[in-house]
Amino acid sequence: MNIQTILDKLAAPDIVSENDRQLILEAYELAQAAHKGQTRTSGEPYIQHCLEVADLLADFRLDPLTIAAGLLHDVVEDSLVKVADLERHFGQEVAQLVDGVTKLSKIDLSEIGQLSPDEQQMENLRKMFLAMSRDVRVVLVKLADRLHNMRTLEPLSEDQRKRIAEETLEIFAPVANRLGIGQWQWELEDLSFRHLQSGHYHKIAKLVAEQRTFREREIQRHIEVLHQRLTQEGIPIVGISGRLKHIYGIYRKIEKLGIPLEYIHDTEQINELIHDSAGIRVITQTVADCYHTLGIIHGLWRPISDKFHDYIADPKNNLYQSLHTTVVGNNGRHLEVQIRTWEMHRTAEYGIAAHWRYKEGGKRDPVFEAKIAWLRSLMEWWQEVTDAGEFVEAMKTDIFQDRVYAFTPQGKLIDLPVGATPLDFAYHVHTEIGHHCRGARVNGKLVSLDYQLKNGDQVEILTTRRGGPSRDWLNPALGYVKTNRARNKIRQWFRHQDREQSIAQGREIVERELRRLGLEKLSHETVARLFNYEKIADFYAAVGFGDIHTQQIVSKIAETRSREEEEKLPLTPLPPVSTVEDIQVQGTGGLLTHLARCCHPLPGDDIIGYVTRGRGVTVHRHECPNILRLNDQERLIEVSWGTHPQTAPATIQITAYDRTRLISEISNIIGAEDINIAAVNQEVRKNIATIYITIQVNNMAQLSRVLTKIERLPNVIEAHRHIG
Repeated sequence: MNIQTILDKLAAPDIVSENDRQLILEAYELAQAAHKGQTRTSGEPYIQHCLEVADLLADFRLDPLTIAAGLLHDVVEDSLVKVADLERHFGQEVAQLVDGVTKLSKIDLSEIGQLSPDEQQMENLRKMFLAMSRDVRVVLVKLADRLHNMRTLEPLSEDQRKRIAEETLEIFAPVANRLGIGQWQWELEDLSFRHLQSGHYHKIAKLVAEQRTFREREIQRHIEVLHQRLTQEGIPIVGISGRLKHIYGIYRKIEKLGIPLEYIHDTEQINELIHDSAGIRVITQTVADCYHTLGIIHGLWRPISDKFHDYIADPKNNLYQSLHTTVVGNNGRHLEVQIRTWEMHRTAEYGIAAHWRYKEGGKRDPVFEAKIAWLRSLMEWWQEVTDAGEFVEAMKTDIFQDRVYAFTPQGKLIDLPVGATPLDFAYHVHTEIGHHCRGARVNGKLVSLDYQLKNGDQVEILTTRRGGPSRDWLNPALGYVKTNRARNKIRQWFRHQDREQSIAQGREIVERELRRLGLEKLSHETVARLFNYEKIADFYAAVGFGDIHTQQIVSKIAETRSREEEEKLPLTPLPPVSTVEDIQVQGTGGLLTHLARCCHPLPGDDIIGYVTRGRGVTVHRHECPNILRLNDQERLIEVSWGTHPQTAPATIQITAYDRTRLISEISNIIGAEDINIAAVNQEVRKNIATIYITIQVNNMAQLSRVLTKIERLPNVIEAHRHIG
């Protein structure tokens, strides 16, 4: 690769002027001088990487300032060149672009403190997302940088390759997708897939390659038939070509169908399972031509009624527009056809990059600016999130997951991640609508607030003038909200309430959770310290604000107790050690162990062993009344949960107003958690039912989820862990 190749791509006078060519040449000369003597892991001169990045940007005919930034994107990080030097030589815009890319790759530790490698990576990604909302070109340069790095991963160690590939698949490929850059998205996905799951990648690649020639001939015959008919009808054709689905796309389709790849042995199976593995793309001159072409195709071949999508009338949020239809071709196979104008095709291939093409005077397209308003609006509230880990998880959840499209009663499209609920919908429409939501109608029928929306649902949010969000909405066990956007708005509402009120509510929440799990004797101060709060009032306030929910409290207690028990164990185990039912018992000579029925200890409970006469060791909770009353203290021994504890029995007590189907609904909740029911007992007095259910649970967090869901059932007064 050399600089002349890049300049040749921009040779047309309407793309770059002589001054622009000079700017790019000067950027190259500075980059070459700055990287002199530097090599990549492969031994290749580092300047080649800069040229390749600039070449990828030139393929999209991006403006000369962006291409110059591509050449210079590493000089600030890897040499003595300063941002001020770039501004002096190339102007403010180039300097800002390079500075933006540099900030995506390097953290100022003096600003954010000493971070672990994982935290540093999270902070890098956070900066990339924020930079995206300020100037998309910064991210285009970063994507080009990542794409070339992915093409040249081989010299790195296997661990490095997998780490970079995983990050690319989780973050960079979805960024390319959301910006509509199909070319880069597909290549990033395939390259990541090849390094992460080499066996699966090569199997699919081999199967596709085996029949590629045959499939291409088949598609070509259909193209000839279609081309002839379109010519007869007088429809101008800009282009018509075949297309094959990329390897990772085929893998994802097979994975979604739930079919193990080991069962796929030939391309015929792929063709039968994936109807869009091969297809035709038609490019016309006008939108009217697109719809006329659609009619002709449906006249030639029988359409599959549920496989038609009109993305022209209803574009995707990443600017994508096209007509998609699947038909039964001449050979009886399914064939997908995409129909679009040239402008739509350019956007489909290049996405947002297509709208940064250089224009004389450096003017940007106002239509383009309006189209990326969605991107800026998505980023607005994330400016307030300072925790990098939470920020990145929010982006993965709210932006990069599969999407579901629902409508307001007025027909406005709302784009949400799969699994979103009416509450997510409400907060997406407007914060106040979310705060005052009390119910929802979907397609005219009342639904619960944890209902998961489906494509095409029409959603009407029912609101009240008074009141605000419920803290239950923040409990992940109840499934009321999916998006971090909604969760963040709910937390903000609670933060704006009276602090003293939040402290009181937080204290009540902690007391209730510890009581229903049988952990009343655990001090609140101890729990607060698990979350690094020195002042108990601050901890209560965080719980009251919704920053800490009950599932986090339970998980933190269980995790801390497990870690403490591991630390108790000597580095060199004292012989003999008995491991029965995954309970490690020190110095017992291999005695039989079993769990006490009086207190039903669970993994995560603080436990102690009692050496019985003739029955081995009985394991109790430390605060078990029978242990506390014990006089024979010398028969107590230290025990701890094993590293991989199995399920343990726990009895839950439910108090409820008696009604039909109550036991059935409770059983459904327990079954949904894949929990086995060992025993059920019920007694009813004066219409009040007391139900005892013994279940096999993995840990306290799972028990907490079950209790929370049971308490949400109609007529249930209380549900808690029953001990003794």
